[in-house]
Amino acid sequence: MKQINIPALLLAMLVVLMFIGVGFAIALRSILLILLFIVLGFSIMGSGLALKKRKVTR
Repeated sequence: MKQINIPALLLAMLVVLMFIGVGFAIALRSILLILLFIVLGFSIMGSGLALKKRKVTR
């Protein structure tokens, strides 16, 4: 069996939590929180993709 990549799993879970946070912020009708969670979600996702690309090219 393959080993589970724990850091990548944690990053993916964090991104999912950020987008759940967007839904929560929508429920609160807080534009500031919506924007914050969207920016955090995409930035964490981008850093995860950059780490994956760096790992593959090595």
